[in-house]
Amino acid sequence: MKRIITLAATLCATMYVNAHDMVPAPAQSQDILITNATVHSPSIGVMNNTDILIQQGKITAVGQALKADNANIIDGTNKQVYPGVIALDTSLGLVEVEMMRPSNDVYEVGESNPQIVAVSAYNPDSEIIPTVRVNGITHAQVVPQGDLLAGQSSLVSLDSWTIEDALVPSTQGFHLYWPSIRRLSQDKDQRKKQLDEYQQQLQQIQQVFADGQRYFVANKEEQTSKIDLRWQALKPLYQGQAQLFVHANKQLQIEEAVALAKQYQFKLVIVGGYDSWRMADILNEVNASVVYTRTFSLPMRHDEPLEMSFKIPALLAEADIPFALGFSSDWNSRNLPYAAGQAAAYGLTKQQALSAITLDAAKILGVKDMGDIAAGYRGNLVIVQGDLLDPMTNKVEQVFIDGRKIDLNNRHQQLYQKYLKR
Repeated sequence: MKRIITLAATLCATMYVNAHDMVPAPAQSQDILITNATVHSPSIGVMNNTDILIQQGKITAVGQALKADNANIIDGTNKQVYPGVIALDTSLGLVEVEMMRPSNDVYEVGESNPQIVAVSAYNPDSEIIPTVRVNGITHAQVVPQGDLLAGQSSLVSLDSWTIEDALVPSTQGFHLYWPSIRRLSQDKDQRKKQLDEYQQQLQQIQQVFADGQRYFVANKEEQTSKIDLRWQALKPLYQGQAQLFVHANKQLQIEEAVALAKQYQFKLVIVGGYDSWRMADILNEVNASVVYTRTFSLPMRHDEPLEMSFKIPALLAEADIPFALGFSSDWNSRNLPYAAGQAAAYGLTKQQALSAITLDAAKILGVKDMGDIAAGYRGNLVIVQGDLLDPMTNKVEQVFIDGRKIDLNNRHQQLYQKYLKR
């Protein structure tokens, strides 16, 4: 009994530590009219002195001199309005303190876990979430991590009471972490061992998808003797209703991933994608997209220029490869808008950079009503004093998710105010 009481107390303490006290906003009940703002649309560009009307969670009109009876009017004079940012490849809500194993639910044991849905461990009360959305991030792709086939990702809203509230319908995505050899050993025996292990991992991948295909065909013909949850979960991938997100950076990895996608006619998305700009022909041949996540990373090779990682988004655009920017992290994903700004400083236009974290991100996830400011799109907006993509001038004043005004208070601001009083 004493152990049970101690365990219960520990769980309660953990829940308290991992829960923020910002109350999720209620559903929009009054029309919102933003007037005379500078509107940044990824599809159209910058529109000056523009009004935006939001009704029942949707943008219903964008233009000048809009009218709405009994609307909550927000004066957008000298303000910038952007679509809500979508953070791809994050572990938001899965990790609270990285060094504390009990608060880290991003990884599952085993090398073949297609049935694992990462969002089932998502914590909508995570203290990290409010510190991320204060930078204009309204939605995140919650992604599992693992050795090979790690599981499925989901798109969530960053203001919700429960997991069910948070979920946003999107194309189902399976995540495969492609093996790699970081550096070949100079020792002959050790090098042979590295290459053998690499080949074994490739064979494991082939075996997983061959088993999945056999199960799919047998199930289709009603010839399965029992239900296997792993291969049952993979069925949408073989039906062309899901995407395979392959985490890979090097050219050889990407070539092998494309070969796998060709073999099974998978819809392919490369995550990481450091060398993807070099391979436009084969990526475009299979209509693959790229989620580039290394904007703030050092170059992967010693003989590359220091700014190489910053230039790759522009090289992807030049190669006509559909891409978006991601940030493979939990708390650090708040820097995604600044990664887009860095890409804009090294070759992307401001409009392309904004689209890479909004509209293009939504397209990769198969979501058609997010990422832009236009009639019919969700009311996900960020009102900023300054430039959303510039860490020196970015001052987010208001954030709306589906027309709901979000509380921008967070743990960082609370601690800042606390220690101002010392």
